[in-house]
Amino acid sequence: MKNLTLIIGAFYGMLSVILGAFGAHAFKKVLSIERLTSFETGVKYQMYHALLLLIIGFFFKFDTGIEKWASWCIILGVIFFSVSIYFLSFQEVWGVSLKFLGPITPIGGLLMIIGWTLLILIFIKNKF
Repeated sequence: MKNLTLIIGAFYGMLSVILGAFGAHAFKKVLSIERLTSFETGVKYQMYHALLLLIIGFFFKFDTGIEKWASWCIILGVIFFSVSIYFLSFQEVWGVSLKFLGPITPIGGLLMIIGWTLLILIFIKNKF
């Protein structure tokens, strides 16, 4: 789990830089200001949680279920939250309705919140 968390954290970080660069340059030409702002929100949250996954990966031993669940909630939360925002940002450009993804975004946010909550519980339990 440690290596998986580190690999996914690094991948999310790399992808955030790539998508952020596209958002700052190429996507400005095709997305409205409102959609570009949403896209950038997805990129920011992905980067924040990429860094968090790297920290978790470096410091946790993953010898308890709560550590594993914290990592999984954050990993899945980023997928649901950021990826749904990316797709929703492009629905007008692609000419398709992706409104069914609307409820997925808050589920991703909830998973990230659960991940952070589990971290708090880990810290309390270990008396950091």
